[in-house]
Amino acid sequence: MYDNIWRRYRVVNHPNMLSEFYPSKKDSLDYFQGGKVEAKDVSFLWPFSGMVSATNALMKIRGMKGKYKPYLDSLTHGLEAYLDTTRKPEGYQAYPPQLDKSDRYYDDNGLVGIEYAEAYLNTRNPVYLQHAKTAFNFIISGWSDELGGGVYWVEGHYDQKPACSNGMAMLTALKIYKATGDSKYLDWGLRFYDWMHRCLRNDSGLYWNDKSTKGEIHETLWSYNSGSMLQASVMLYHFTHDKKYLDEAELIAKNAEIHFKGVKHDPHLILQIDLPWFMTVLFKGYQDLYEVDGNYKYIGDFEHDLQYAWNNSRDGYGLVTHDWTSNQKSKPKWLMDETCIAELYARLSLIKRQQKQ
Repeated sequence: MYDNIWRRYRVVNHPNMLSEFYPSKKDSLDYFQGGKVEAKDVSFLWPFSGMVSATNALMKIRGMKGKYKPYLDSLTHGLEAYLDTTRKPEGYQAYPPQLDKSDRYYDDNGLVGIEYAEAYLNTRNPVYLQHAKTAFNFIISGWSDELGGGVYWVEGHYDQKPACSNGMAMLTALKIYKATGDSKYLDWGLRFYDWMHRCLRNDSGLYWNDKSTKGEIHETLWSYNSGSMLQASVMLYHFTHDKKYLDEAELIAKNAEIHFKGVKHDPHLILQIDLPWFMTVLFKGYQDLYEVDGNYKYIGDFEHDLQYAWNNSRDGYGLVTHDWTSNQKSKPKWLMDETCIAELYARLSLIKRQQKQ
């Protein structure tokens, strides 16, 4: 799957970059502040980060690091194309600045920070660690006391503080702490964790989407918001040995499964696939928890649904549909929906190998 994406999505005129869709098309995208934006010559940062994440996952498989390191080198050159050095502090904007000016999103910078920290843990290349810190320094420049702390979604827009920005900032801090042992990053990770817990946690231990500057909670449960807190809870259990974090992780895991099994979804699937990449973030949390408790139940739900998608939803190019069903096979496929397939299979491979040990 990874090789298929690499061949099809690479942009000839920008060899370290990828296209937003395959087959390429000009279409409006709806994941931006202020409305829809038309797809451009290369992908925006969020989908691009998914390929870096898949690469980092594949590099963790024994014997694969040497094969995928050249891909990581190319992709990190691509990531640096999104760095905006004209505004201070430096930060990664949504589209490469040499091609167009765009907003800088705190959640995007969290994704960059997470993947650079993972790249450092995979390679011990200090340049990657410095890039992770650059992204994190940009994020914390947006911290304010309004609404009890946290960061907004987009630099210069003060309308909401969402779980996505604060959750990815939290994971960036904790992964840099894992890489360095510098307590400053653990303290920041705990600050973001505590803000999420205080401001967006519902009664079942899952996480709402955001809190507006009017104090209103937007009560949408996206899988990745609970997934980031599941990951963080397991990491904090490892770092602190405080069982309250493991108890919290187990609560999130149980009630996320109940929720995504219970909401309306395709009858062939066990879970509602709200967005494949969102579910991949949740899966990472389940994977981390599995490494503590050995409970395969949650992993098995994903394995079933992913295998159904592989067997039933691929188009003539070998790409998977957005909803993991046989619908929409004729539509161009979004990069974000494809990279997570390679990543999920890589992570399942890691788990299967762990079972055999």
